Amino acid sequence: MENIGVLMACPMSSYLEKELDKRFKLFRFWNVPQKNEFLIRHADSIRAVVGNAFAGADAEIINSLPKLEIVSSFSVGLDKIDLNKCKEKGIRVTNTPDVLTEDVADLAIGLMLAVLRRICECDRYVRKGLWKSGDFKLTSKFSGKSVGIIGLGRIGLAIAKRAEAFGCPISYYTRSEKPNTNYKHYPSVVELASNCQILVVACALTPETRHIVNREVMEALGSKGILINIGRGPHVDEKELVSALLECRLGGAGLDVFENEPEVPEQLFGLENVVLLPHVGSGTEETRKAMADLVLGNLEAHFLNKPLLTPVV
Repeated sequence: MENIGVLMACPMSSYLEKELDKRFKLFRFWNVPQKNEFLIRHADSIRAVVGNAFAGADAEIINSLPKLEIVSSFSVGLDKIDLNKCKEKGIRVTNTPDVLTEDVADLAIGLMLAVLRRICECDRYVRKGLWKSGDFKLTSKFSGKSVGIIGLGRIGLAIAKRAEAFGCPISYYTRSEKPNTNYKHYPSVVELASNCQILVVACALTPETRHIVNREVMEALGSKGILINIGRGPHVDEKELVSALLECRLGGAGLDVFENEPEVPEQLFGLENVVLLPHVGSGTEETRKAMADLVLGNLEAHFLNKPLLTPVV
């Protein structure tokens, strides 16, 4: 397989990059200054694209690569891949589900605790020597608070199970009610937000779910409500979120993702009721290796004419 051209869209895992380099003819797209000329020059040799949550295979790249057979995403999300174009051209698509579920769910709970118990602010309080002049202010309890989840897929369910262990009543929004669950279903995100204290975004990013958390939803969540986003940045109307937080119409937020990563609204930097993370939901050594192994396994399965491990298309 050493002669099979694989285009890696951006830096994502040194282990994955090294293994791809060993097994295939690897092209590092981020090192290419003249991308259009590069795609024309290598149009007949690139048969696979490896992308992630930041860069993948849009219609332009797909149309530029007539020999493209498979797009393997180092992510569970597929919003950086033009799935319709892939279907049209018979290009296979894979992602990395399941292996990152636990880490992302763990982080969601961590964000809830960090926001409500002001863990980051407490840490700074100690480091600045402020404890010597008095105790830290009282914070808010997490156990028992009602948690509403937008999207009850693998990650949403894993978050629900963890929150249940803290005695939290669980409700959710999906387009249709899920069978085999006792969680309360609401037919709209506004109704869900009106009936929970913590709202968690855990759905896939599609045109329909872009800005699914808008001003109306934030108003429904209210001045004591907490928003947690471990989905994708564009799920939340970021300008409205900044306004709601600055005007104290929202109680706080824990954010692992943003609309224009790595850009983050600077107005959030001074808010102690907001915890900001650099999109690290799956960012553990164990999980990133498992994700890389899935990418490699899918590519090898495809080029050996074996069943794909995690097919999407």
